[in-house]
Amino acid sequence: MSASRSNRPARTAVPAAAAAASLSPSGVIRRARRLFSRKSLLFRVVSGFLGVALVGGGTYAATNWLVGLNAGSAGEGQSATVSNLTISAVASPAASNQLYPGGNGDVVATIANPNSFPVTVTAVDLPTNATYANGYTTSALTTTQTGCIASTPSDVIWNFSTGTSGSVHTLTTPLTVAASGSLTVTFTNDASMTVATPAACENTYFSLPSLTGVAATGGVATPTTGPATDAWTS
Repeated sequence: MSASRSNRPARTAVPAAAAAASLSPSGVIRRARRLFSRKSLLFRVVSGFLGVALVGGGTYAATNWLVGLNAGSAGEGQSATVSNLTISAVASPAASNQLYPGGNGDVVATIANPNSFPVTVTAVDLPTNATYANGYTTSALTTTQTGCIASTPSDVIWNFSTGTSGSVHTLTTPLTVAASGSLTVTFTNDASMTVATPAACENTYFSLPSLTGVAATGGVATPTTGPATDAWTS
Protein backbone atom coordinates (compact mmCIF):
# COMPACT_ATOMS: atom_id res chain seq x y z
CA MET A 1 0.00 0.00 0.00
CA SER A 2 2.80 2.37 0.86
CA ALA A 3 4.51 1.61 -2.48
CA SER A 4 1.30 2.32 -4.50
CA ARG A 5 0.79 5.59 -2.80
CA SER A 6 4.34 6.57 -3.50
CA ASN A 7 3.80 6.11 -7.35
CA ARG A 8 0.96 8.66 -7.56
CA PRO A 9 1.93 12.15 -8.72
CA ALA A 10 2.35 14.47 -5.91
CA ARG A 11 -0.36 17.13 -5.73
CA THR A 12 0.89 20.66 -5.96
CA ALA A 13 -0.09 22.40 -2.90
CA VAL A 14 -1.77 25.74 -3.37
CA PRO A 15 -0.12 28.19 -1.09
CA ALA A 16 -2.48 29.38 1.52
CA ALA A 17 -1.73 32.97 0.67
CA ALA A 18 -2.68 32.49 -3.02
CA ALA A 19 -5.90 30.69 -2.12
CA ALA A 20 -6.80 33.39 0.25
CA ALA A 21 -6.06 36.06 -2.35
CA SER A 22 -8.34 34.39 -4.94
CA LEU A 23 -11.16 34.35 -2.46
CA SER A 24 -10.67 37.93 -1.39
CA PRO A 25 -13.13 40.56 -2.74
CA SER A 26 -10.55 41.99 -5.16
CA GLY A 27 -9.69 38.54 -6.50
CA VAL A 28 -13.32 37.71 -7.11
CA ILE A 29 -13.74 41.00 -8.97
CA ARG A 30 -10.73 40.32 -11.21
CA ARG A 31 -12.02 36.84 -12.10
CA ALA A 32 -15.43 38.26 -12.89
CA ARG A 33 -13.91 40.94 -15.10
CA ARG A 34 -11.88 38.36 -17.08
CA LEU A 35 -14.97 36.20 -17.58
CA PHE A 36 -17.10 39.18 -18.62
CA SER A 37 -14.37 40.40 -20.99
CA ARG A 38 -14.22 37.02 -22.78
CA LYS A 39 -18.00 36.83 -23.13
CA SER A 40 -18.17 40.44 -24.33
CA LEU A 41 -15.54 39.76 -26.99
CA LEU A 42 -17.41 36.67 -28.16
CA PHE A 43 -20.66 38.66 -28.29
CA ARG A 44 -19.05 41.40 -30.39
CA VAL A 45 -17.57 38.92 -32.86
CA VAL A 46 -20.86 37.03 -33.25
CA SER A 47 -22.85 40.25 -33.54
CA GLY A 48 -20.49 41.61 -36.20
CA PHE A 49 -20.73 38.40 -38.21
CA LEU A 50 -24.52 38.42 -38.01
CA GLY A 51 -24.61 42.07 -39.06
CA VAL A 52 -22.52 41.40 -42.17
CA ALA A 53 -24.61 38.35 -42.99
CA LEU A 54 -27.84 40.32 -42.65
CA VAL A 55 -26.58 43.20 -44.80
CA GLY A 56 -25.33 40.81 -47.48
CA GLY A 57 -28.56 38.84 -47.38
CA GLY A 58 -30.63 42.02 -47.79
CA THR A 59 -28.62 43.12 -50.84
CA TYR A 60 -28.46 39.89 -52.76
CA ALA A 61 -29.27 36.34 -51.72
CA ALA A 62 -28.35 33.59 -54.17
CA THR A 63 -30.43 30.44 -53.96
CA ASN A 64 -30.80 27.22 -55.86
CA TRP A 65 -34.20 28.29 -57.23
CA LEU A 66 -33.41 29.39 -60.78
CA VAL A 67 -35.90 31.67 -62.61
CA GLY A 68 -36.07 31.91 -66.41
CA LEU A 69 -37.68 34.27 -68.95
CA ASN A 70 -40.79 33.66 -71.02
CA ALA A 71 -40.41 33.79 -74.79
CA GLY A 72 -41.54 37.04 -76.36
CA SER A 73 -40.69 39.23 -73.38
CA ALA A 74 -40.09 42.81 -74.61
CA GLY A 75 -40.38 46.55 -73.91
CA GLU A 76 -42.18 49.32 -75.77
CA GLY A 77 -40.69 52.31 -77.65
CA GLN A 78 -42.10 54.96 -79.95
CA SER A 79 -40.70 56.95 -82.87
CA ALA A 80 -40.96 60.73 -83.07
CA THR A 81 -43.38 62.66 -85.26
CA VAL A 82 -41.86 64.38 -88.32
CA SER A 83 -42.70 68.06 -88.86
CA ASN A 84 -41.75 70.34 -91.75
CA LEU A 85 -39.05 73.00 -91.54
CA THR A 86 -39.78 76.72 -91.83
CA ILE A 87 -37.42 79.06 -93.70
CA SER A 88 -37.87 82.78 -93.05
CA ALA A 89 -36.21 85.97 -94.31
CA VAL A 90 -34.19 87.85 -91.64
CA ALA A 91 -32.19 91.09 -91.65
CA SER A 92 -29.31 90.02 -89.42
CA PRO A 93 -26.57 89.48 -90.31
CA ALA A 94 -26.91 92.01 -93.11
CA ALA A 95 -26.14 90.86 -96.64
CA SER A 96 -22.56 91.72 -97.57
CA ASN A 97 -23.03 91.31 -101.33
CA GLN A 98 -25.82 93.66 -102.40
CA LEU A 99 -27.87 93.49 -105.58
CA TYR A 100 -27.55 95.71 -108.64
CA PRO A 101 -28.88 95.34 -112.23
CA GLY A 102 -27.27 92.33 -113.83
CA GLY A 103 -25.57 91.25 -110.57
CA ASN A 104 -26.01 88.72 -107.79
CA GLY A 105 -26.38 89.26 -104.04
CA ASP A 106 -26.61 87.46 -100.72
CA VAL A 107 -29.78 86.09 -99.15
CA VAL A 108 -30.08 85.75 -95.37
CA ALA A 109 -32.59 83.29 -93.89
CA THR A 110 -33.33 81.37 -90.72
CA ILE A 111 -34.20 77.66 -90.84
CA ALA A 112 -36.40 76.60 -87.93
CA ASN A 113 -36.56 72.92 -86.94
CA PRO A 114 -39.55 72.01 -84.73
CA ASN A 115 -38.56 68.34 -84.55
CA SER A 116 -37.14 66.61 -81.47
CA PHE A 117 -34.14 65.47 -83.52
CA PRO A 118 -31.55 67.19 -85.74
CA VAL A 119 -32.41 67.74 -89.40
CA THR A 120 -29.81 68.02 -92.18
CA VAL A 121 -30.63 70.05 -95.31
CA THR A 122 -28.68 69.13 -98.46
CA ALA A 123 -30.55 70.94 -101.24
CA VAL A 124 -33.31 73.45 -101.99
CA ASP A 125 -36.04 73.45 -104.62
CA LEU A 126 -36.58 76.81 -106.40
CA PRO A 127 -39.61 78.41 -108.02
CA THR A 128 -39.39 79.47 -111.66
CA ASN A 129 -37.19 82.30 -112.89
CA ALA A 130 -40.40 84.25 -113.59
CA THR A 131 -41.36 84.25 -109.91
CA TYR A 132 -40.18 87.60 -108.50
CA ALA A 133 -39.35 88.99 -105.07
CA ASN A 134 -41.32 91.70 -103.32
CA GLY A 135 -39.48 94.92 -102.48
CA TYR A 136 -39.83 96.68 -99.09
CA THR A 137 -38.79 100.04 -97.72
CA THR A 138 -37.03 98.66 -94.60
CA SER A 139 -35.41 95.44 -93.40
CA ALA A 140 -38.53 94.74 -91.32
CA LEU A 141 -40.23 93.78 -94.60
CA THR A 142 -43.54 95.32 -93.59
CA THR A 143 -44.09 98.21 -96.07
CA THR A 144 -43.77 97.46 -99.76
CA GLN A 145 -41.66 99.64 -102.04
CA THR A 146 -43.87 101.41 -104.58
CA GLY A 147 -42.96 100.39 -108.11
CA CYS A 148 -40.77 97.49 -106.92
CA ILE A 149 -42.99 94.56 -106.09
CA ALA A 150 -43.39 91.08 -107.55
CA SER A 151 -46.09 92.15 -110.00
CA THR A 152 -44.22 95.24 -111.30
CA PRO A 153 -42.08 93.08 -111.74
CA SER A 154 -39.11 93.68 -109.46
CA ASP A 155 -36.98 91.41 -111.65
CA VAL A 156 -35.29 90.00 -108.53
CA ILE A 157 -35.22 86.19 -108.57
CA TRP A 158 -33.40 83.23 -107.05
CA ASN A 159 -30.07 82.71 -108.76
CA PHE A 160 -29.87 79.55 -110.91
CA SER A 161 -33.66 79.19 -111.00
CA THR A 162 -35.03 77.88 -114.29
CA GLY A 163 -38.24 77.90 -116.27
CA THR A 164 -39.33 74.78 -114.37
CA SER A 165 -40.79 75.08 -110.88
CA GLY A 166 -39.16 72.86 -108.26
CA SER A 167 -35.69 72.63 -109.81
CA VAL A 168 -33.27 71.06 -107.31
CA HIS A 169 -30.05 72.85 -106.30
CA THR A 170 -27.54 71.12 -104.03
CA LEU A 171 -25.90 73.10 -101.24
CA THR A 172 -22.12 73.38 -101.21
CA THR A 173 -22.15 72.18 -97.59
CA PRO A 174 -25.01 70.31 -95.84
CA LEU A 175 -26.66 72.32 -93.07
CA THR A 176 -27.72 70.56 -89.85
CA VAL A 177 -30.28 72.31 -87.67
CA ALA A 178 -30.36 71.26 -84.02
CA ALA A 179 -33.39 69.55 -82.50
CA SER A 180 -36.07 72.14 -81.65
CA GLY A 181 -33.62 74.80 -82.82
CA SER A 182 -32.92 77.25 -85.60
CA LEU A 183 -30.00 78.18 -87.81
CA THR A 184 -29.36 81.49 -89.56
CA VAL A 185 -27.62 81.14 -92.92
CA THR A 186 -26.25 83.56 -95.49
CA PHE A 187 -26.62 82.07 -98.97
CA THR A 188 -23.84 83.81 -100.88
CA ASN A 189 -24.80 85.29 -104.26
CA ASP A 190 -27.99 83.23 -104.46
CA ALA A 191 -30.23 86.17 -105.39
CA SER A 192 -30.13 87.71 -108.84
CA MET A 193 -31.32 91.07 -110.26
CA THR A 194 -31.88 91.30 -114.00
CA VAL A 195 -30.84 94.30 -116.08
CA ALA A 196 -34.53 95.15 -116.58
CA THR A 197 -35.18 95.90 -112.89
CA PRO A 198 -37.06 99.22 -112.35
CA ALA A 199 -35.30 102.29 -110.97
CA ALA A 200 -37.74 102.16 -108.05
CA CYS A 201 -35.90 99.07 -106.78
CA GLU A 202 -32.87 101.14 -105.73
CA ASN A 203 -32.08 100.97 -101.99
CA THR A 204 -34.74 98.32 -101.43
CA TYR A 205 -34.99 95.23 -99.21
CA PHE A 206 -36.30 92.07 -100.86
CA SER A 207 -38.25 89.10 -99.61
CA LEU A 208 -37.30 86.34 -102.04
CA PRO A 209 -40.15 84.12 -103.28
CA SER A 210 -40.93 81.01 -101.26
CA LEU A 211 -38.86 77.93 -101.90
CA THR A 212 -40.90 75.05 -103.27
CA GLY A 213 -39.15 72.40 -101.16
CA VAL A 214 -35.96 71.12 -99.58
CA ALA A 215 -34.01 67.88 -99.52
CA ALA A 216 -33.61 67.10 -95.83
CA THR A 217 -33.26 64.10 -93.54
CA GLY A 218 -33.77 63.66 -89.82
CA GLY A 219 -31.43 61.75 -87.56
CA VAL A 220 -28.30 61.91 -85.44
CA ALA A 221 -25.91 64.61 -86.70
CA THR A 222 -23.74 67.42 -85.32
CA PRO A 223 -25.59 70.76 -85.62
CA THR A 224 -24.02 73.42 -87.84
CA THR A 225 -22.65 76.38 -85.89
CA GLY A 226 -24.53 79.56 -86.69
CA PRO A 227 -24.59 82.01 -88.22
CA ALA A 228 -23.47 79.91 -91.17
CA THR A 229 -22.46 80.70 -94.75
CA ASP A 230 -23.46 78.42 -97.61
CA ALA A 231 -24.58 78.48 -101.23
CA TRP A 232 -25.69 76.55 -104.25
CA THR A 233 -23.61 77.22 -107.33
CA SER A 234 -25.69 75.68 -110.08
